[in-house]
Amino acid sequence: MGRYTKKQWLTLIAVCTAEFGSAMCISLQAPFYPSEAEKKGVPASEYGLVFGIFELVVFFMSPVYGKHINKIGAKKLLNIGTFTTGTCAILFGLLDRIENHYPFIILSFVIRIIEALGSSAYFTASSATMANEFPDRISITFATLKIFFGLGLIVGPTIGGLLYEVGGYPMPFVVLGLILYIACLMTIFVLPAHQSADKSIKSEGKLKKILRVKGVMMSAASITVTSISIGFLQATLEPHLRPFGLNAIGVGFMFIISGGTYAVTAPMWGWICDKRKNSKITAVIGSLLIMTAFTLIGPAPFVPTPTLFWMVIVGLVIHGLGVAAKLVSGFTNALKSAVASGFSNDMDTYGIVSGLWTSSFALGAFIGPSVAGLLYDAVGMRKACLFVILLTFIMAFSTLTFIIFFDQVDTHYDELGIDNAICAVSSMNKSLGGTNAAAMAAQGIPIEQPMDLAGSFVASSSNYTGAWLKPSTSGFATKPVPNYGTLESKPSLEDNLEDSI
Repeated sequence: MGRYTKKQWLTLIAVCTAEFGSAMCISLQAPFYPSEAEKKGVPASEYGLVFGIFELVVFFMSPVYGKHINKIGAKKLLNIGTFTTGTCAILFGLLDRIENHYPFIILSFVIRIIEALGSSAYFTASSATMANEFPDRISITFATLKIFFGLGLIVGPTIGGLLYEVGGYPMPFVVLGLILYIACLMTIFVLPAHQSADKSIKSEGKLKKILRVKGVMMSAASITVTSISIGFLQATLEPHLRPFGLNAIGVGFMFIISGGTYAVTAPMWGWICDKRKNSKITAVIGSLLIMTAFTLIGPAPFVPTPTLFWMVIVGLVIHGLGVAAKLVSGFTNALKSAVASGFSNDMDTYGIVSGLWTSSFALGAFIGPSVAGLLYDAVGMRKACLFVILLTFIMAFSTLTFIIFFDQVDTHYDELGIDNAICAVSSMNKSLGGTNAAAMAAQGIPIEQPMDLAGSFVASSSNYTGAWLKPSTSGFATKPVPNYGTLESKPSLEDNLEDSI
């Protein structure tokens, strides 16, 4: 990272600041908004939807913004999104001044929906901006971006609870709004205006084709179910912990347990996915861990003990382990399945799979808190946990069935290491006398050593420069090798060598 220019460093700082603030918008209010809403007479079934509506808007709007980003411009979309999110955060902090039930909940929905419009615009534009500004370092910079997203989600409830104790309900939202305003000013002055991408590149209908791939759909379903478990706790954990007498800061630290465990253990699961090859097994293990977690957090009705504080803590730790296992493996499985089914291994395919990952996660994050609020009001926390346990069991069983009857991806496709490719071509170059490093670069062979796909911090920041290549009898790839600094696919190494001969 020491090779970055001053402009690139400023860009990275500005976008990561906005990423951190936008992620905090999702989780900041979890420790204290439910109690504030109940003071106005709002039941859990209604304020749970306030949490979920944010993700539903992101689910629908992200593909729309992605389709029109060339017309709007990445910089303009990013700045509008950041400014809108910051403004809505401040407005959300003024809701405590409203005393009546229906005005409070209606305005909560309106502000949250507009905030989600801004956040989805930002999240769509930030990825395009990083790819444009760091074309030869995409994997590292995108991973950095998602680290700040993860940090925002993790520390959001803790910082929110702390500021709530210090300055009351408005304080967390005012501070968050100011952070986003600062980030917006930085991006206005730092980011260059990007030229539109080549409009001749078409991906119409490709999403529908990818959705027909069984492995991709299985991964999308797995991500959705995992996100449901996260959203479920977001809406119910605070009221579930009230008998223990924790203040907002204590509740905030309880929220950080699962997210912190995820952040710490995600690289471990990535290493396991890389070494074990079949990362769908990791997804099954993650499902079993999440089932165990909700059995303890409730605890489930079949556990003959009351709710115990230490069991909740242990359950949250296990939940973080399971979430890390499923999210790290989910993106890997989807992209491998798409490429193995014949889709080009290029940025176009990656963009569609990444968008599907985001939409799947957002869908689960909407369903989770929405259903959680209804079940919590109707049957209480212990029985409500059975919903997540049953859903996760179905997902684990489906994944195992898929592995047994349909999965032929991981054991039949070899990855051609970049170092080995360079060494092989360099060796043959001595005898052929025609291929050199410049020609290799011109043909789209990445010079940078790729990061392990499953080993990155979060699933969606995974390998941009690595490749899952089609079977080869000669040791070289027989499908196009992508140049991830552009939006086009280049001929394979084998084709290049034949041409040079």
